[in-house]
Amino acid sequence: MRSSLRNKVLGALALMVVAMPAFSGPMGFKDSWMAMGDFSPNWQEAFANYALTPRDALGASALYMRSDDLSKSRQLVDATYTRLVKRWNQPQAQANVWFLGGLGNVTGNDFSGFKAMASPGIQVDYETTRVYASAGARLYRADGLNHDYASARLGFSFYAVDYDETQPWLVVEARRMNGLSDRTEITPMLRLIHNRYFVELGVNNSAQGRMTFMYIF
Repeated sequence: MRSSLRNKVLGALALMVVAMPAFSGPMGFKDSWMAMGDFSPNWQEAFANYALTPRDALGASALYMRSDDLSKSRQLVDATYTRLVKRWNQPQAQANVWFLGGLGNVTGNDFSGFKAMASPGIQVDYETTRVYASAGARLYRADGLNHDYASARLGFSFYAVDYDETQPWLVVEARRMNGLSDRTEITPMLRLIHNRYFVELGVNNSAQGRMTFMYIF
């Protein structure tokens, strides 16, 4: 009886992890909409997609990028494709490999008209109910432009909660973009996470505020 009960509990935990939205991931479950935003003085992005399958999503994004010295700015509007390349499920953990791709038009304050820009990338993440880590790289390429981007995140939750409760986390991110910044931006953030959304608030090492959010419909 005890063994049977233990197996049932472990099975329920496994189902919970599988059913939970992958908050480190850039898409939700099949037939869901996901909206995301990331806002700071030098980086402002709004993003939405629709999950056609459990592994594929189509969407659109708008991105504003500005250099540290305020001399250059970029505005990118593109169509996006997200693919879950690989997923590993464990009883209380999950790991993923994602492909992220975009194709659109970029404008800037130091050139006229617009240029076609491609933005392929990859993200790898690992999460449990208490620990979260991710790393990603994305190319932002157009004729005469190279704004390749890389980031890494590490976070932990302060305490465990039930599935339907809000959980606080501390997340620290380091990121860098080629051609617009000569420094690595480091931002500690407080994350509040629920079963369909999260919100993050923080201040980076340049004393700039930052807010991000995600919501699954």
